[in-house]
Amino acid sequence: QVQLVESGGGLVQAGGSLRLSCAASGLTFSVYGMGWFRQAPGKEREFVSSISRRGGDTYYADSVKGRFTISRDNARNTVYLLMNSLKPGDTAVYYCAASDRPGSRYQSEYAYWGQGTQVTVSS
Repeated sequence: QVQLVESGGGLVQAGGSLRLSCAASGLTFSVYGMGWFRQAPGKEREFVSSISRRGGDTYYADSVKGRFTISRDNARNTVYLLMNSLKPGDTAVYYCAASDRPGSRYQSEYAYWGQGTQVTVSS
């Protein structure tokens, strides 16, 4: 079955960096667009970033543009999210997801989801 497994979360001070990874199995990774979403305590899950099948097109929420970078390695079936200049407002559980609508910002268009990894940014 399809599995998406996130890793790389943790506790970091404001201004620091983290790189999240999401390893996919059970699907033909290269035909799916991949996305990252996050859910902060008491808030709805929101779009963070997405990437096309071959990685040539990337999309970001305004709140992370210029600080976060999404990338993928189709040979390793892995998508990454490099997060720089982290802020306390970035604290959330981060989820990766796979969609047959590459570049989508809409959760409803993502068929497969990981379990999430916690990112906590202290001030």
